[in-house]
Amino acid sequence: MKKILITLIVLAASFASDAQTQLYRVNLLRAKPGELLKLISVIETDMAQHQKLGINKPYLLRHSQGDHWDLMLIYPIPDLDSYFSAAETDKRAASQSIEKKYGDAFFDLVSFQQEAIVSGPDLQTFTNAFDNYNLFHIEIFTALAGKQSELLKQREMENVFYSHINHRPNLIFTRVFGPAWDNFTIGSYQNLQEYAADGGISFEQEDDAAKKAGFEGVNFIGSYLRSLLLEHHDTLANKVK
Repeated sequence: MKKILITLIVLAASFASDAQTQLYRVNLLRAKPGELLKLISVIETDMAQHQKLGINKPYLLRHSQGDHWDLMLIYPIPDLDSYFSAAETDKRAASQSIEKKYGDAFFDLVSFQQEAIVSGPDLQTFTNAFDNYNLFHIEIFTALAGKQSELLKQREMENVFYSHINHRPNLIFTRVFGPAWDNFTIGSYQNLQEYAADGGISFEQEDDAAKKAGFEGVNFIGSYLRSLLLEHHDTLANKVK
C-alpha cells in the first residue's frame, strides 16, 4: 500500500511548475479555544529538535489577521521517496506535532488542521525570506476550472511587476497533493510599516511596470487575478521565533 501511495505522490509531483523544484510540507492549524499557547509550545519543542527528527529547519507563522487558521508550520523536505521511507518516518515518530497518528494527544489541542505537500522556491530563497523578515502576507488561491496554469502564470507576472518597482517578489508555492486549494504566495516584510508603505513609486511608474510584466495596466492586476479564482484567502502572519 505504501509503495502505491508513493507512486501516486511522485506522479502528482510531476505536474508541478518546472521552476519550483523544492518540496515543502505545510500544516495549517487552528487551536482548540484557549489552547493556542500550549499548541505553540508543543510545536516549538519539535522545531528545536528538528535535526534529531531528520527534517530541515521548520518555520512557524502565527496568524495576525485575516484567515481562519492560527498557525502555519512549513519546512523543506527532500524527494518524496526518501521523506516517506520507513526509516525517515520512524525518526519523525518521536515528534509530538510533525508526524501524528489518528487520535494522538496532539489533537486534544487542535480544532482544525490541513496538511499539504507543495513545490516552491529553491532552499536558499526560502531560508533567506524566513531568516531575515518577521511579517508575512500570505494569500491562498483556488483556481476556477481550467485556470490553474493561468493562475500560476499570473502570480509569476506579478513578481515581474514587483521587480520593476523595487519590491521583493512573493514566494510561490504550488499544490502537489493534500488540500483543495491550488497555490499560495508569501510576501516578506520587516514590519507592518514596510508592508503598508507605498515605496514612493508614481502611478505612471507602476503602470509602466505592469505593462512590462504583461498586464494591461496596474489597475487591471487585481481584476485579472479575480477572474481566475474560485476562492481567495489572505492573512498577515508573524514569525514565531
